[in-house]
Amino acid sequence: MQPERSRGFPLRVPSRREMLRDAASGFGSLAFLGLNANSIRTAAAQSGKANPLAPRPSLFEPCAKHVIFLFMHGGVSHVDTFDPKPKLDELDGQPYPGKLPLVFANPDSIGNLLKSPWNFRQYGQSGLPVSDLFPQVASCIDDICVIRSLSHDRVSHGAAMQEIHTGSGVFQRPAAGSWIVYGLGSENQNLPGFITICAATLDGGTSTFGSAFLPAAYQGTRYGETSSRGRYDDARRAAFKNLRPGEPDIDLQRMELDFMQLINRRQSSAGHHDSELEARIASFELAFRMQAEAPEATDLSNETEETFALYGVNQRATDNFGRQCLLARRFVERGVRFVQATHSYKWDQHGGLHGGHTRNALEVDQPIAALLKDLKRRGLLDETIVIWATEFGRTPVAQSKNGRDHSPYGFSMWMAGGGIKGGMAYGATDELGYFAVENKVTIHDLYATVLNQLGLDHTELTYHYSGRDFSLTDVEGDVIHEII
Repeated sequence: MQPERSRGFPLRVPSRREMLRDAASGFGSLAFLGLNANSIRTAAAQSGKANPLAPRPSLFEPCAKHVIFLFMHGGVSHVDTFDPKPKLDELDGQPYPGKLPLVFANPDSIGNLLKSPWNFRQYGQSGLPVSDLFPQVASCIDDICVIRSLSHDRVSHGAAMQEIHTGSGVFQRPAAGSWIVYGLGSENQNLPGFITICAATLDGGTSTFGSAFLPAAYQGTRYGETSSRGRYDDARRAAFKNLRPGEPDIDLQRMELDFMQLINRRQSSAGHHDSELEARIASFELAFRMQAEAPEATDLSNETEETFALYGVNQRATDNFGRQCLLARRFVERGVRFVQATHSYKWDQHGGLHGGHTRNALEVDQPIAALLKDLKRRGLLDETIVIWATEFGRTPVAQSKNGRDHSPYGFSMWMAGGGIKGGMAYGATDELGYFAVENKVTIHDLYATVLNQLGLDHTELTYHYSGRDFSLTDVEGDVIHEII
């Protein structure tokens, strides 16, 4: 009996042995897919044939979809903001009763204990204390979890900046936003998955938003103009650079991009895979799509006067950071996965603590509270994790009589939204505020928790590079279950 033919080709009938073998291999493949779901997903992210920003499923049901990272550059004093120390008030002016750890400044400039110049008051139903520096953020305290026991050992700005943004203060590693977009992609294909507004580049360079060894498509896209001081800190003049089309004819642009993709595919098929070329073409493709959507997303004239007043836009002290926070809300509203907003290098009060911290807090207190309230009333806070962070805290002892030196050994940050418990404080520093002593939290613990809320297992989100698998939390980190 002759086998049937289809389109002129004979169909080979498999033997019984071959059929059983192939079927068994199929079941094995299904098991392999289940065991390696994350690896398969991330491999797709690496593939030049796949859109690197295409949304990818989380490993389990997520509580959050987006992250807004509010960074206070310079080092906010925890004992003057979110970590009251009555004992410090009591011992004001006396020598520190122990051995001082490694300090950043000249040890000769370090003096005696210095109490906080600000009063702490209890707020909300939770009654959590917040200093008079942040009365408007304090009005949202029932939505906030204050972590008072963050700790690392990087005493310089550059290393501490890298530690907070990437998880490593020693080696060049991808920023947290890059890891998150690598794992989940982005909901909006016409905007970058990771945007950094008025990026901090004075310390830490581009590591705060760079992708390091991850494909370049996952690095942060800067939204900001360089000021005369060399920093991206003027939100009023901010824009996406190089977005204006080089060709006035959009059809001609499309033909040019298609031609580049054709050449790239031919090169790849010949065995000359070039990830940098693919990333560059992907950026051209994204820029092409952004030309239609980015202008509307960044056009604040569509907002109401009530919203401007809420954020402090067009008010002298709050205009700059108010615009950043409002843009952050507009970006996550449009599906951007990770947004950074940076209050530029102002919080480094080695002297003039009272004047410096008062001025800085005035610039950010209203905009941050507005962001939390605006997200909440729009139903976005439940799906957005808001992180408020700085590179380290400040010492409980004085420097130059009226300032404080760097102190990474125990300091505060807070989170809100995205399934994080509000109205609570987690962890503690000692009675003078120098060292984390209760429920110590590392930056790896923090990011393990953030990834968990996004539906990702921090031990499974890996990238193979230079002979080993890397992750945002390296070989450390535990989810802080008590705050979720």
